[in-house]
Amino acid sequence: MDVLALGRRERVAWARAVRRYAVPRWMIERATERRLAGDWRGACAAAGVDVAFDPAEAANRHGTEFAAALEDDLLHLAPDLVRWHLPRGEPTHTTIAPGQRILLSWPGDSTDAERPLLVVRTPRWAVLGSQRLTLGLDRPADPGRGRYATHPTIDRPHAAFWRGVTHAWTTSRHLWDARKAPELRERIGGNGERAPFLNPDGTPRAVADPPATDQGSHDPVAFTEWVVQTYERGDVVEALAAAGVDARFPMGWLPEGRRGWGDPPLRLPLDPTRIGPETRRLAEAGHEPRFWIPFDDRTVVRVSLDGTDRVRLRLGSHDSLSPWGVLLPEACWQRSPDLDLLRDGGASPDELHPLVREALAPGAPDPTGPVGPPEPDPPAPVRIRCQGTWHEMAFADGELRDSHGRREDREAAPGDLGEHGAGCLAVREAWSTGRGWLPEPWVAQRQGLFQRIQHGDTPGVLRLLDAGLDPRVRDDLGRTPLHLLSRVDHEEVLPRLLAAGLDVEARDDEGRTPLFTAVAEYGSWRLVEDLVEAGARYDVVCAIDGRRSSLPVLIYRMGRTDLLLLSTRIVKEYPELGRV
Repeated sequence: MDVLALGRRERVAWARAVRRYAVPRWMIERATERRLAGDWRGACAAAGVDVAFDPAEAANRHGTEFAAALEDDLLHLAPDLVRWHLPRGEPTHTTIAPGQRILLSWPGDSTDAERPLLVVRTPRWAVLGSQRLTLGLDRPADPGRGRYATHPTIDRPHAAFWRGVTHAWTTSRHLWDARKAPELRERIGGNGERAPFLNPDGTPRAVADPPATDQGSHDPVAFTEWVVQTYERGDVVEALAAAGVDARFPMGWLPEGRRGWGDPPLRLPLDPTRIGPETRRLAEAGHEPRFWIPFDDRTVVRVSLDGTDRVRLRLGSHDSLSPWGVLLPEACWQRSPDLDLLRDGGASPDELHPLVREALAPGAPDPTGPVGPPEPDPPAPVRIRCQGTWHEMAFADGELRDSHGRREDREAAPGDLGEHGAGCLAVREAWSTGRGWLPEPWVAQRQGLFQRIQHGDTPGVLRLLDAGLDPRVRDDLGRTPLHLLSRVDHEEVLPRLLAAGLDVEARDDEGRTPLFTAVAEYGSWRLVEDLVEAGARYDVVCAIDGRRSSLPVLIYRMGRTDLLLLSTRIVKEYPELGRV
C-alpha cells in the first residue's frame, strides 16, 4: 500500500499518527518561545534542525541586501511548522521522506543570480533513521533560470522514497513563515470565516451530498466542497474538469464500468481545486511551467500549463522526466491532512499545531489548556485470563507486574496460560520479545514508546519511563530501546535504560547489537563512546546490507572519520577484524 493510494479513512488514521508523534507539543512550545524571542538558532535547536551555514559569512559574500532578506526569513522561520508539513516516507509510517530538499526562499535582489537558496534537507537515512533536519544555503544548479536538480533516483518501490528531489515552497510560505501561516485556510479553498467542510470553530460541518452537476463557483468554499466530494465518489475526471484541469489518460487506464480515474480508494489524495492556482503561482515565480507528481515506482502524472493557462494532466514514465519539469510539491496538490482530520473527527483543533489551528479554526474559542499534540498516556493496568482466573497486570517502577508471584508465573505449564496463550507469562514474553499476543492497550503503549523514540521525543520517552513503563521491550524488528538511542538525547535516556537492566549486547532480528547499530546509523561519536564505556563489546561481527562486517570495516564503509580512533583501537586489539 502506498500513501498515495490510501483511501480517506486510512489516510485519516495515518495522519492521526503523524500528528500525534512527529512534532510533539514540547517541541512546538520551545521553538515558538525562542522564535518570539528573536532567537532563530534556538528555535531550530528546539525543533531538531541543525544549522549548516554562517549568516555572517554569507553576508560578506553576497552583500547587505541579501543579508537583510536572509535575516528577515530566519527571524520568522518556524522550524516546528516546517517539520509539521514535511512530506512523509514509507507508506503508513510517520517518518519523514529521506533525501529530500525543501526550497524555502531565494533571499535578496532578484537580479543577483548568484545568491544562494535557503533550504531544509531531510535525513539521508531511510524510514528507520534519525529525524533530524538540516538548514542550509544552496546555490541554484542553473543560476540564470533559477532551476535546481530534479531527477530522482528510486531506492524503494514507493513514490515517497524518490530521492534527490526538491520541493519548491517559495510560493508556499504559509508552510514555514509564521507570518503567513493563516493563509493555509485560503490556499485549501476556505474564506475569511471558515475552511471547507468545517464550521468556523473547526468542528465538522454537515455537508449534503453533492448535486449531480456543478452549481457554480460564486461561493468558493461551497465550490471546493462540491469538487472534492465529486472526486471522492469516483468521478475524478469530472471533478478535475470543473476545477479547470484537463485530465486525459489511455483507454486501458480506466477500470471497466468506471467514469472516473482510478478505483476507490482513489490512487491520489488530490484536491482538484488547488492544482491550477498552485501551478500558476509557481510558474509566475519563475519556475518552468511543467511539473510532475509521483504516482508509483514507474509512473508519474505530468502537470503543465498550456497556452490558455489551463492545467493539463497526462501520464508518463519517470524515465523520461529529465529534463522534463520539476516536482510539484505535495503541499500544492494534496488534500490537507489536517483538514481531513478535523473533517472526519480524527482530532480536535486544540490537538493541532497552534498556527494550523489558527488557520483552520479562526472562530474557535480561546483554548482552556495547552494546544498541540497530546502528551503520552500513562500505562494503564489490564486484566488477563491466566490459569483459570483473572489476574491484573500493570507497569510500576519500570517493571511489568502481575497479581501472582513471578516464580509461579515462570513455572506455569504451557497449558495453563489461558485463552489464546495469553496468560501472564505469555504476555510478559510478548512484551520482552516483540512476538506474541498483547492486550490492545499495551500494543498501543509499545507502539507509542517506539514512535516517540523514533521521532526524537526525549521528554515523552522519559515521561513514559517516569510513569513506570517497563523499557525491557522490543519492537517488531526485535530492536530494544538501546538500538534506537541515536534518535533521542542518549545522555538522558541511556542511564535510565542501563539502570533498568537492558542488555548492551542484545541482538535484534538482524543480529545487530546496539553499538553496531549506532555506528551503522550515524549515531554520534559520543553515543558510540558511551556505549563502549557501558560495556558494549566492540569485537562483534554483524550483518549489514547482506554482508557480515566488523566494526572497523563498517566504520570505513560508512565514512565515519569521527570514529577512526575507535577503529584503530579495535584493530590493534583484534588484528583479524580489520579484514572482516
